[in-house]
Amino acid sequence: MIRRVELFHGLPVLTFPQFTHARDLPAADTVAWRIELGNMTGDEDSGAYWERFLATAPAENVRALIIGYPWYDDGSSEHVIEMIVEAGSRLAGLEALFLGDVVSEQCELSWMEQCDPTPVLEAYPRLRELAVRGSTGLEFTAVRHEALRVLRFECGGLPAEVVRTVLTSDLPALEHLELWLGDEEYGCDTTLEDLRPLLEGTCFPSLRHLGLQNSGFQDEIAAATASAPVVARLQSLALSLGTLGDEGAEALLNGQSLTHLRALDLHHHYLSDAMMLRTWAALEPAGVRVDLSGREKADEDDGARYIAVAE
Repeated sequence: MIRRVELFHGLPVLTFPQFTHARDLPAADTVAWRIELGNMTGDEDSGAYWERFLATAPAENVRALIIGYPWYDDGSSEHVIEMIVEAGSRLAGLEALFLGDVVSEQCELSWMEQCDPTPVLEAYPRLRELAVRGSTGLEFTAVRHEALRVLRFECGGLPAEVVRTVLTSDLPALEHLELWLGDEEYGCDTTLEDLRPLLEGTCFPSLRHLGLQNSGFQDEIAAATASAPVVARLQSLALSLGTLGDEGAEALLNGQSLTHLRALDLHHHYLSDAMMLRTWAALEPAGVRVDLSGREKADEDDGARYIAVAE
């Protein structure tokens, strides 16, 4: 289930109001600003709304920005990127950007049009966090960025080419990488071989959190992670939202030690009672916070398992 962002970059989210209610606003650097016209009334168009936000906030003090509905339900993602890039000199203090805070009631995730967000990274060399929701048309150009610490892709089908170019990017400060891989029916053609440089630890020297999530081959990912060199330097690992079952959990427990982790996120899984107890018993006494919430049941007819977020 995709939800609207309520906390971003450590800041509570506030939707910039329509023109009739822009009063008593908090200081610009104390909230993450959602730019959304979903409930707009009156005759202020999107361009006027955006300009008024930049002038009112004021723009130079904005730390976190979220772009929501309706920009990501009509194929206008390139316009959004251009709009943000053009405002680079005005949003001089921007540290975090979320592209596509749209929920299913507004637009299905698989319908959301994205494009290449790399121009944003080039226009904002001080950006520390970038999150992208949706993957139809998504591209990514290999880039060097000195400041980026968090990179997240939330989607039901992450293209392999995006994964490859992310992993060939030079991101020396990157600490948190989250990839929702998705299902092949919705565009995921990523394989374990595509993830190999990441698992071998040959990229992103500062990485401390890795999320390989929402995957239809979660057991295979868990098995590969069990012997992956990158795990030794992580503080937290997320293999959640996918089709993880006893086979994958068994591989994790029989692989390298995970007791150095602060957290292991496996929520939305297909583990048996016995395997859940084994996982807790192996890791919780060592101080690892293990999230095994949201257990799912395979389809009674054909035993199929489903990822958490697809369409």
